[in-house]
Amino acid sequence: MASAATSGFVLRPFEGLPGEPDWVALKEIVPAATATARTTAEHGSRDVLVTTVLPMGWQALHRADGVILLALQTSRGSGDASRDLAAALLEALDIEPGSAVQTAGLPGPGPRLQDVLDLSVPFEVTMQPGYSYWLAPDIEVTAELSSAIEEADAGIVPTVKLAAAESAYWARLGTREFLRWAQPHDEQKVLDALARLHAKRESGFDDAKFVGYFRANGIVVPVWELAPGTEAAEIEKPVAEFLPRFTAALADDSPLDANARRARAGLVARQVTLR
Repeated sequence: MASAATSGFVLRPFEGLPGEPDWVALKEIVPAATATARTTAEHGSRDVLVTTVLPMGWQALHRADGVILLALQTSRGSGDASRDLAAALLEALDIEPGSAVQTAGLPGPGPRLQDVLDLSVPFEVTMQPGYSYWLAPDIEVTAELSSAIEEADAGIVPTVKLAAAESAYWARLGTREFLRWAQPHDEQKVLDALARLHAKRESGFDDAKFVGYFRANGIVVPVWELAPGTEAAEIEKPVAEFLPRFTAALADDSPLDANARRARAGLVARQVTLR
């Protein structure tokens, strides 16, 4: 974790935050969701509604009713997403209600989310069917505003957070369904576990096929392609049954055998890195 006094590229910017894999998922693969956070006493013990996106690419919003929203999917990029987000959050705390933090220059060295947020507060994700949560409950919704929300909603990729496993998300991308499962474990440990299972042809579950993984914000996100038409509810039980097998593979620290080494080489060759 980079200190508050430094700046520059940070491979794993959300390390040390509660729910790190879900921070990454909301930043990279989830279209519409919110999650809970709170600032430290030093910064007012303010509740923060972390969100995937805000209108017009805003960094943050101090809503007219006093609610603070912080967007993860923004274009700001100093190389340390945690520093960028902390800067936007601190600015949102200071501006008048009804104001937004819009795209600005890159922040210099300063506090990161790990310094600004109360780390005892769990990062609890709520999937949202649309973007109406951008608005205060008592706001008058004009025809123009309603149309803008509807237009934004139309671009949402159907996505569901599973109950069977932490940070596992079903998604329908076009005509195909996938499970993308963000991992909190060290990358090498995850790759070894996947290789062990893949070598034994146990990396899939039910009719789901393990197709590879990508890296985002320093963590690994394995991906399974599901049978055509599979709904999220249909994989809750198979994922729950697969979880002990995956957990056992993660706990196995013995050297990989020849088959597993070949499987691991194949995984590495197919990776895609996202930042």
